[in-house]
Amino acid sequence: MSVLKGIARKYNDTSLILRIVIGLVIGAALGALAPGLTGFGILGDLFVGALKAAAPILVFVLVTASLCQSSSTMDRRFGMVIGLYLLGTTLGGVTAVVGSKIFPQKIIFAKSASSDIAPPSGFSEVLHNLLMNIVDNPVNAMVNANYLGILAWAVILGIALKRFASDNTRRFMTDISDAVSQAVRWIINLAPFGILGLMFTNVSQNGLSIFKDYGSLLLLLVGCMLVAALIVNPVVCFLILKRNPYPLLMRCIKESAVMAFFTRSSAANIPVNMKLCEKLGLDEDMYSVSIPLGATINMNGAAITIAVMTMAACNTLGIKVDMASSIVLCVLAALSAAGASGVAGGSLMLIPMACSLFGISNDIAMQVVGVGFIVGVIQDSMETALNSSGDVFWAATAEYRMWEKEGKELPTFLGGTRKVGI
Repeated sequence: MSVLKGIARKYNDTSLILRIVIGLVIGAALGALAPGLTGFGILGDLFVGALKAAAPILVFVLVTASLCQSSSTMDRRFGMVIGLYLLGTTLGGVTAVVGSKIFPQKIIFAKSASSDIAPPSGFSEVLHNLLMNIVDNPVNAMVNANYLGILAWAVILGIALKRFASDNTRRFMTDISDAVSQAVRWIINLAPFGILGLMFTNVSQNGLSIFKDYGSLLLLLVGCMLVAALIVNPVVCFLILKRNPYPLLMRCIKESAVMAFFTRSSAANIPVNMKLCEKLGLDEDMYSVSIPLGATINMNGAAITIAVMTMAACNTLGIKVDMASSIVLCVLAALSAAGASGVAGGSLMLIPMACSLFGISNDIAMQVVGVGFIVGVIQDSMETALNSSGDVFWAATAEYRMWEKEGKELPTFLGGTRKVGI
């Protein structure tokens, strides 16, 4: 027993990234050298099955708990910060859709993916599916993993609880949210074994050429995130401040993004961001609320992941995504990203909701999630870096705009005379 405890302790102490890389290598090697050992494939099936079981309750509980704990006072005071968080997240979805149109990707599925797909005939059918899924029976939505219905009922219940629930009920919802998140962390902690099984199945069935497809998909994900971080976000900041945004951006990348890349957790990076806000001379009363808030709703990278993976699934299945449907996807990616779990790989759990817009079954959507975990070694680190550094970037942009309106001098690195910490 002590030996098993020692092995488990060593496993948990090892970086999840390193464990996933090891799972990738072992799975690919077994798939290439011993494709007849089909028993390894069940590890991937179990992992995907666990994700399918946890995802609906995770979305429902996280969104409900978040809304019932929100503060109306905070909404009024931090309107511009919230607006920038939501704008940045939406533009992330737009960047992903445009990138996917220019560089269309396909996904290699471990199982046949075309037998039960009935592509929507156009935007009107997509909109019809959207509206009907929203008003689905909440129990039926849970059972059938109808994420649109789950999200709609979670919003309704969260707003109702915010108004009528007692403090004990709110604490109970927080405890339930924490418990469900911990359960998902346990599942994701076993991701290396699931990835091993998924990689074995894919390599044994399709050969090592699949790495070319996964590499291309990863390049698109990373490319969209870099465009959002280095071009789109600075342009928005420039339009607001009429100043060169890159000195501020470089500080956010250097002191927030780099740390977030390795921690892979926006929540874990909150203390780093708070310290950076102090260095930037921001008002503590403001950033002490806006930074934790950003870790929840500023999910630029998550919106990119959701949109890119959904577009790749549509392209693989031959589903045409017209302009109107693309706009709906951008908005839905932004809204669903704001409810992404705070654990590593949390945004991948929202992909099925976006896929359901186009009639893609939950079984196929969860295979897309599995592919997301394969590329997630780099994708999730980049996503977290973009999300977390954006928390400070947008909070600083909003406050510096307030300074200008109040006649206060901006920091020297933005062309003002006010000195702030380095």
